Amino acid sequence: MAFENGRDPRLKSLRWPLWLTHLGLFAERLLRAFWPFVSIIMIALGTLMLGLHDLLPIEAVWTGATLTALAGLVALGWGIWTFRVPRSGDALDRLDATLPGRPLQALLDEQAIGAQDPQSEALWQAHQARMMARAQDARPAKPDLLIARADPFALRYVALLCLAVGLVFGSIWRVSSVTELTPQAAPLTGPSWEGWVSPPRYTGLPTLYLNDLSDAELVLPENSDVTLRFYGEVGALTLAETVSGRTAELPSAADPNQEFTIAQAGELRIDGPGGRSWAIDVLEDTAPRVEVAGEAEADSSGIMQLPFRAQDDYAIVAGSARITLDLEAVERRFGLVVDPDPRPAIDVDLPMPISGNRSDFTEALIEDFSQHPWAHLPVRFELTVEDATGETGLSMPYGADLPARRFFDPLAAAVIEQRRDLLWARANAKRVSQVLRAISHRPEGVFRSHTAYLRLRTILRRLETHTRYGALSVEAQDEISQALWDLALKLEDGDIGDALERMRRAQERLSQAMRNGASDQEIAELMQELRDATQDYLRQLSRQAQQENQDGQQQQNGSQQNNGMQMTQDDLQRMMDRIQELMEQGRMAEAEQALQELQELMENMRVTQNGEGQNGQNSGQQAMEGLAETLREQQGLSDQAFRDLQEQFNPGAQAGENQGNQGRNGGLGQGQSHEGQGGRGEGSNAEGNQGQGEGSEGAPGLAERQRALRDELRRQEQGLPGAGTEEGDAARDALDQAGRAMEQAEDSLRENDLAGAIDEQARAMEALREGMRSLGEAMAQEREGQGAQEGTAQSQLRDPLDRDARQSGRGASLNGERIGVDGEDIYRRARDLLDEIRRRSEDPDRSETERGYLRRLLDRF
Repeated sequence: MAFENGRDPRLKSLRWPLWLTHLGLFAERLLRAFWPFVSIIMIALGTLMLGLHDLLPIEAVWTGATLTALAGLVALGWGIWTFRVPRSGDALDRLDATLPGRPLQALLDEQAIGAQDPQSEALWQAHQARMMARAQDARPAKPDLLIARADPFALRYVALLCLAVGLVFGSIWRVSSVTELTPQAAPLTGPSWEGWVSPPRYTGLPTLYLNDLSDAELVLPENSDVTLRFYGEVGALTLAETVSGRTAELPSAADPNQEFTIAQAGELRIDGPGGRSWAIDVLEDTAPRVEVAGEAEADSSGIMQLPFRAQDDYAIVAGSARITLDLEAVERRFGLVVDPDPRPAIDVDLPMPISGNRSDFTEALIEDFSQHPWAHLPVRFELTVEDATGETGLSMPYGADLPARRFFDPLAAAVIEQRRDLLWARANAKRVSQVLRAISHRPEGVFRSHTAYLRLRTILRRLETHTRYGALSVEAQDEISQALWDLALKLEDGDIGDALERMRRAQERLSQAMRNGASDQEIAELMQELRDATQDYLRQLSRQAQQENQDGQQQQNGSQQNNGMQMTQDDLQRMMDRIQELMEQGRMAEAEQALQELQELMENMRVTQNGEGQNGQNSGQQAMEGLAETLREQQGLSDQAFRDLQEQFNPGAQAGENQGNQGRNGGLGQGQSHEGQGGRGEGSNAEGNQGQGEGSEGAPGLAERQRALRDELRRQEQGLPGAGTEEGDAARDALDQAGRAMEQAEDSLRENDLAGAIDEQARAMEALREGMRSLGEAMAQEREGQGAQEGTAQSQLRDPLDRDARQSGRGASLNGERIGVDGEDIYRRARDLLDEIRRRSEDPDRSETERGYLRRLLDRF
């Protein structure tokens, strides 16, 4: 490329910067002139690579191609018109503009005046040298390729994106298919035809191309769509068919576009050059089928599972189950004697597979009907399924008791039975109230919780109020039934905040389940619950014993090794494994006897632990005793408020029920003797007597007692241990809630609202128990921390099971007598026990059941 001044020796060193600047200027002008034409080319190539021309009608394709070609020609002409090839002078000016003082222009200038003056000549040469030095720093000028002013809508980027999408998701080979815009056009030599058969979408079958089928007989699904296209001279090809069953006005047999649906078997024939015929047999859509695939069962939480199997030719889209009461199979006795209130059937949707084949599958209906009035009553299950065509299939009625949660606690089961009777018919309201009053007449030995007794009496009072002043409404029936359900759950699950109560409850529930003939699954779950509760109880006893041994290890370490029972956790595990083994073998009597032995062992261990812990009381135990005393006083105050409430509703009945109240107060005190840390049983009896003596002080006097009790609780909160710990803070929060509940109870007493006061007092007692539990956990953590600081000395201590940290004793006990001791006489003692068992197994005065059990015991050893 030649420049006008490119051969000037003064610009020889600037040849490359000038050439690169000239090239950039050329690219700049080329882009500004031809970017519209390039954008149109990119859009056309992107659409062709994506195959959009194959999806559009031929007319739309040709129209788009014509418009694209015209736009391309216009853009090309505009680019040629506006493009100017840059000259060397333009490049020199662009490069000179990037340098300070424009030295390139100065190098090309000639001296106009003073050429003959030596001084002027010297000054000119110095100026030329300075400009040459500046020109040596010249770098190629960057081209200005930004054309945002010419393209304010960024259409060039849209075209670039279209080309990129075509390259990524399309194929460059599709560009050549533009020449085949009419691949199915009829040949010019004569008429032709094409045909397709499309089965219904729900069948999942592919579309058939009739031109490729060689069979003269076809089996097609019902409601398949047939599409025929005739090309060439109109009338050269005609259609004859008997499969559509059409009787209305028919289109012409020579119509080039034929569409109909197969409804029956028959013949399909195309007459004319190249025509064919087929014998069509219709595959009718059969109705779906459903059946119950197993027994309806419920787990321990009451969730029912009913397996079912459904089948169809192609796919099932929905299903439902209707559950109705089988009144003829109901055993009409007790509360079920009266005619039931009308209730609608239970309608639930059947679960469908989320993925996979729906033509043949097995699923399970999972629902919880534990709170339904028909729980455990005979019902009929009727399952219905539906396919895509709207046809339905109905199962045979399946009769079974409606599975629901089972209650093993006798009192909870009694409450649930009365709830069922109340929901069976509102006419049972009077009978239910009588039974509930009989249950709660003498609460000693029946209710383990004072709160549960008060809740039952409150429910009873509401029920009697509704029945006394008119028939029980549906809203009241639902409200009372829900309250009875909540009460039954509390009685069944119990207040099991501490591990000891949880273990006892697990033992009782397991024993009750064995006597009631529970299922294997329920017994296995209850057995696992017993294992977990026992482990929690042993951990708590271990923590408590470590603290007690730290306080008095110098005085008690030697004596503790000779007291209590030596029994390892492995021994307990083997006993529970033996119980589960007996239950799995169906030997329920022996399993229940072994469970009773386990209960006796744990009870003896608890008594021993309580005796050993008397010498380890500290400030935390004193705080626990103070809170226990506050709880007893709050219970006595609640008892007195309840008696005053009874006197309001039934004047004169106080004297008749005084004896029952005395038994209730004393019995509840004994039944809850383990909730506090000490002295609870005696305090409860005293509280009961105190409540009897204060029956006439009235609501104002009770309010003053409530205020004093609240002030005492505030004082006790100030000296609680465990500050700064999570459990200690939880204990303080619970006691704060108890204080607020006491304050609200005091306000209710001053307003003579005894029912509201009793509710608030119940909340206060619950909060007090929660605070005591949290405080006990905080104290246990403090003991663990102290035990970790003791180091090696702690390794010499024994836990409540009399286990040494360095070794584990082996043995067990029989009726509280120690049979595993350290020393050589362990073998003699074992031999004596075997001899005694052998003697008893041969004693004819003993029952055959007992002797058989002893003989099996000998076989194990």
